[in-house]
Amino acid sequence: MFRQLTNDIFVSPQITEQDIAEAAKLGVTLVINNRPEDESEDQTPGNAIERAARSAGMDYVAIPVTHSGFSQPQVKAMSAALEKADGPVLAYCRSGTRSTLLWALAEASQGGDPDALTNIAAKAGYDITPVRPLMDMLKAQA
Repeated sequence: MFRQLTNDIFVSPQITEQDIAEAAKLGVTLVINNRPEDESEDQTPGNAIERAARSAGMDYVAIPVTHSGFSQPQVKAMSAALEKADGPVLAYCRSGTRSTLLWALAEASQGGDPDALTNIAAKAGYDITPVRPLMDMLKAQA
């Protein structure tokens, strides 16, 4: 269920409280929820995931991303969350795509190479080319 982007970054479609135990086995120390609340009736509420994560000794942060796109505050929040993480991170949304896109934007904003990020995402089954121009701009500003 979890797809590994790097040694320390996993992305996933919607998780449940039970999936936190699997994340713990991988050493995850931070769960990032990139899904807005009430996006669909079948999603596990963020506060339930947060309770499970904190009970397992993990940090939790919500950086919701709607289908309308990404903002500078979201990219900065993701960068900050990744920077302060003291171990592997699991980011999730409906399919894992928004989490992967936001990860790539955050990495590019810190000087990450857009070509390398695109290849990493592709190996995990995600296409980040829709945000490639934004990645190029963020890298240039880094």
